[in-house]
Amino acid sequence: MGMPRRLMFVQLKSGYGTDRGPSWICWVDFTRSWATARFHGRELRRWRVVGANFYDAETGEEFWVSGPKQDRTDTRYGPGAPEIDDDARDAYEKFLNGAPLPGRTNG
Repeated sequence: MGMPRRLMFVQLKSGYGTDRGPSWICWVDFTRSWATARFHGRELRRWRVVGANFYDAETGEEFWVSGPKQDRTDTRYGPGAPEIDDDARDAYEKFLNGAPLPGRTNG
């Protein structure tokens, strides 16, 4: 069986003020244990510190990874809307219109 794949909100936390880093709506592949996530060619490992729940295994940069919100309030303070990956756009737009997230029974 392959890795669980989820449509997620991802935000870079390192090097930016509170919730000011760039963010994406994109596909994220997780290991079966959910301890490792892969997106945009990066390998993220689960980590629990204030403001971040994953870090890049190569660079040490901190990230926040979570399911997207239908009301689009994924970022608390900015910098506005996340960038939506082309291959995730259709699934994200369906989600915003009320469909459950792919792979989940409840959006």
